[in-house]
Amino acid sequence: MLFLLCMLRKPLFIVLSTLLCLLLNASNSIAQDSHEQQIIRSIGAEKNKKKRFSRIMALGEYYKENNIDRADSIRKVILDDSRNFEDSIRFNALFYNAEVALILGDLDEYHNTILACQPFLNKLKSKAIQFKVYRHLGYYHSNLQEYETSRFYLKLALKKAVQLRDVSKQSEAYRYLGLNYMYTDQKDSALYYSDKSISTGRRSSDKAILSQAFNVKAEVYDFFGQIELSVSKNFVSRKLAEEINNYLLLAKYCREIGSSQKQIYNLKDAEKNFRRSLDYSRQIHDKRQMALALTNLASVQLDKRQFDKAMANSQRSINYLTESNDLNGLGEAHNILGMVFQKQNKYAKASSNFNQSLIYYESTSNKEKMAGVYHNVGTVFMERKKYVNALNYLNRSVEIRQEFGSKNQIYHTYRVIADVYKKINNTAESLKYMELYLNYLDSNTILQAATKIAELSESYNSALLERRITAQSDSLERQSRQREMNATRLENSQLRNNFQMYIIIAFIIIIVMAGLIIFYRWNQTKIKQQQKEAEMSQTLLRTQMNPHFVFNAMSVIQSYIFDNDTENSSKFLVNFSRLMRLILENSPKQHIPIRTEIEILEKYLSMQKLRFQERFEYSIDADFDLYDDSANIPPMITQPFIENAIEHGQLHTVEGGFIAVVFTKINGMLNISIVDNGIGRKGSNVNKKSSAHKSMAMQITQDRIENLNKKYKTDGTLQVQDYNMELETGTKVLISLPYITDANRQN
Repeated sequence: MLFLLCMLRKPLFIVLSTLLCLLLNASNSIAQDSHEQQIIRSIGAEKNKKKRFSRIMALGEYYKENNIDRADSIRKVILDDSRNFEDSIRFNALFYNAEVALILGDLDEYHNTILACQPFLNKLKSKAIQFKVYRHLGYYHSNLQEYETSRFYLKLALKKAVQLRDVSKQSEAYRYLGLNYMYTDQKDSALYYSDKSISTGRRSSDKAILSQAFNVKAEVYDFFGQIELSVSKNFVSRKLAEEINNYLLLAKYCREIGSSQKQIYNLKDAEKNFRRSLDYSRQIHDKRQMALALTNLASVQLDKRQFDKAMANSQRSINYLTESNDLNGLGEAHNILGMVFQKQNKYAKASSNFNQSLIYYESTSNKEKMAGVYHNVGTVFMERKKYVNALNYLNRSVEIRQEFGSKNQIYHTYRVIADVYKKINNTAESLKYMELYLNYLDSNTILQAATKIAELSESYNSALLERRITAQSDSLERQSRQREMNATRLENSQLRNNFQMYIIIAFIIIIVMAGLIIFYRWNQTKIKQQQKEAEMSQTLLRTQMNPHFVFNAMSVIQSYIFDNDTENSSKFLVNFSRLMRLILENSPKQHIPIRTEIEILEKYLSMQKLRFQERFEYSIDADFDLYDDSANIPPMITQPFIENAIEHGQLHTVEGGFIAVVFTKINGMLNISIVDNGIGRKGSNVNKKSSAHKSMAMQITQDRIENLNKKYKTDGTLQVQDYNMELETGTKVLISLPYITDANRQN
């Protein structure tokens, strides 16, 4: 009753929002408890040790999102039990320990565990495991401010994500690359990678991944002083997190939105968001997030001169953070507590807390936060009229921020330095630093940001209420329609059942007949296609090895023998023998490995080069990915064009003659480029026999590509053009084929 009376005194908007939140939270809580109990019961019932451990891991993963205290409590059990199993299970247990340590803010434990995971890169060849290790090694080195090393590992992680074709992992890798470039003050790169994270995250079904991608862009905007853009992205992040009830992310986003509100001096909304963060943290029993929210609340209460509340919340935060060993969090809590004592002119206690804050930040090498503490220490010395000491600490803050962290924070220190120089009557230096500060500070910009953020907040709250009311209205309407439909079903059930039975029988008959027709046509098409492939294979066998080449090759061998050149004759004969064997073994096959095709071309071209006394050069290049994927290619599909280039392009008569063959994978197709600088199509067309031979090779290859297109449902092509358009010399052949590997090859 008392609750209802209190609610009636509030505006209708708040009453409706609160009631809807209570209903949603209650239903979510019931569902979560039910799922937790279901997992626990399955653990108790399982007799197989490995399966039982797998279910314990599933419980741990559930706790990571819903109860951080319990996630922490079962870490030791998971680590101890995993020692009885193979490396892959041991790795998963270690990784679980690392992730929970990171959630708790225990960077020492997190770093040690990630380093313990590194040897598994050699033990386990799973690309998914390699991605995890590389991604976290990137974050580990970023924490140590070793940004080049961090970037190296993050790009390795991105490569593994691309190989896995996992857009969620790609989005994650791009996200951390964006943060890496942000920390090194490279705004364009930071925005580029955060945009890539969002674009790949949109292709994922995981809303948590997309939510975090938008959050990183918000962090980048905030780092570079674009507060309103940061808030707008964080509103998107929060909306996505609300849709999946991810309280861990919601707690983080509300704190960040509150911090942005505080920067524009909107203390009311800032406090509201910090309290929301505190509530979300309590729902998942995350003491670290609760502590961080309490620290933020203390900072607002400090600005509102509510010193007792600020001190109490700071101390509560310190107690929680000491328990979780979050050194960065402890540094911020002591920093706020020092500022509270400073406002009360208790300088000894303020200095003590600032020194404690510096100790924590130094232990984590958090230079940016150290710069903020040095700024605060400098203000304490200024207030105590120890101006030399004040300038020392303020200048140290500036030096650190010029190398680390957000540059826009430097200007607040410039303002304090200007005040110090004014107090010691150094007008020139005071004006210099005041000018630096005023060049940065634009009160209209801050006012505009505050206005835009207020509009965003109002729009977000209105949209949120509208969505909830609409959802409730839709639910009632659906229930009403359901009751009407149930009544209709009861009245017409027998008639409808009979009618449905007739429809089902007719539908089954139609499906069976259609299936028989489709199967018959498919079988006929397959038979025709196989016949056509057999015919083309025979044609290929007859045409691939040009008789003229065979006779010419034998003549070359004979001339070497007459000249008593045993070395070249032996070399030529060995290559010729190997080439003949490769052609005879592989021509009948539908597909061969690309390395085999390249070997055939190497043998053929080396013999031709030897035959024409080294009068032309050749090169064959292929992407490494083609070897990694075990790419396949129809046999001898390139040989006719290489033969044309040498025989009919008359490469041996051209000064600096060359032929280049390149195999690449582009847009899911295997692209082949064959380029020569011979006499060209126009010059070779004078020989009618040559022209007929080339037309025949062109037609055979075109038929083979069309057959492959039908088989693999692709758009392969064959294009022939002049290499030198102006002089009409040389030839460039471009072949596009279906990208076939051992995994997707059809028989």
